[in-house]
Amino acid sequence: MGFAASQARYIMLTARKSDLELQGQFINQARLALANIVGALFTISANLEPESPAALALQARIAAIQTIDKALELNMKRIETQREAIVTEIAAVNKVIQKNIEMSFKTFA
Repeated sequence: MGFAASQARYIMLTARKSDLELQGQFINQARLALANIVGALFTISANLEPESPAALALQARIAAIQTIDKALELNMKRIETQREAIVTEIAAVNKVIQKNIEMSFKTFA
């Protein structure tokens, strides 16, 4: 791979890594919002009778929110795996770029 192609690949990988990190931040923000909602629902349910219809409805809603949180957590793990692969590929491309630079200096020296 030539220097220009390696540099273009490096830039593309860096952009993809940044995109994955941004997606991860959005997921973490959504998970934090869900945690705040669940906390508020637990506070409300603490003031209700445990077997009342309202308390049971709140428990069902909490369970649904926790399911959504688990899906977001799985999505976050997928994104983190992709990011780690990109970081590895960036390191490989960086080595290729360094070798191209060394060869260019040996040619001109």
